Amino acid sequence: MANPEHLARLKEGVEHWNNWRKWNPYINPDLSEADLSEANLSEADLSLTDLSGANLSGANLWGADLSSAHLSGAGLSRADLSRAYLIGVDLSRANLSRVRLFSADLRNADFRGADLTEARLDYATLVDTN
Repeated sequence: MANPEHLARLKEGVEHWNNWRKWNPYINPDLSEADLSEANLSEADLSLTDLSGANLSGANLWGADLSSAHLSGAGLSRADLSRAYLIGVDLSRANLSRVRLFSADLRNADFRGADLTEARLDYATLVDTN
């Protein structure tokens, strides 16, 4: 279950969130099982964040940093992850149907058991991806 303080900070906006992350580099945010559907998280720093089981369907994550984030079992259908950094991300069992991953960096990502139906991976970096 998401940490209520972390969820409240994110809902204050991406600029506020990124500043909070900058001043609290040792906190690994917990947004697990949060409902972030249709959220505008473009260019958000979500690295090392626990988003397992979160609902991010239809979310705008263009250019977001999700490096080493935990997205196992997350719902990302119709989300825009174009130009996002997903290096070392855990996407196992995630719903990525109709997701846009144009030019996304997916090096060392784990897609085991993920649903990639109609996913767009044009120009994505898939080096050492499972």
